Amino acid sequence: MRIAIASDHAAIDLKATLREYLIGLGHEIADLGPETADRVDYPDYGYKLAAVIADGTAERGVALCGSGIGISIAVNRNPAVRCALVSEPLSAALAREHNDANCIAMGARLTGEDMAKACLDAFLSTDFSGGRHQARVAKLSAPSLSC
Repeated sequence: MRIAIASDHAAIDLKATLREYLIGLGHEIADLGPETADRVDYPDYGYKLAAVIADGTAERGVALCGSGIGISIAVNRNPAVRCALVSEPLSAALAREHNDANCIAMGARLTGEDMAKACLDAFLSTDFSGGRHQARVAKLSAPSLSC
C-alpha cells in the first residue's frame, strides 16, 4: 500500500519510528516531512498530507503532531480526506469500518510507540463495511447532501 506520513516538530521521532515500521511491513512510504526537529507549523504538513491523499498519490495517510488534534483539523480541511484522531486500536478500526477514514492522526505526546503501531495495524487491516454507513460517509464530503 502507498502510505504518506507527515508530522510537525513535536512528532518527528514517532514519525521516524512509524515510517520504519511501515517499510518493514512492506508498504511504500512517502515521508512528507519535516526532516529535522526545528519548529514548524503543523497546518503546513497537514495540508501537504491531505493533498497527496486527495490526488491519489497515496492511498492512506498518517498525520502526527504533539496531540494529534491540530494536524487532524488541518488534514480534514480537504473534503476528499477523512482523518480520524485515534488513540487505541478500536478507534482506528472503527474509523475505517464505519467512516472509511483514509487517514489517521495521533499525538506523539499522548500515544506511545507500541500503541501507535497497534493503531496503524488496526487502521491498515480493517475494511470499510459500507452498507448503512455509505450514505453517511458520502455526506462528509458533500454537506449539501445533508438535511
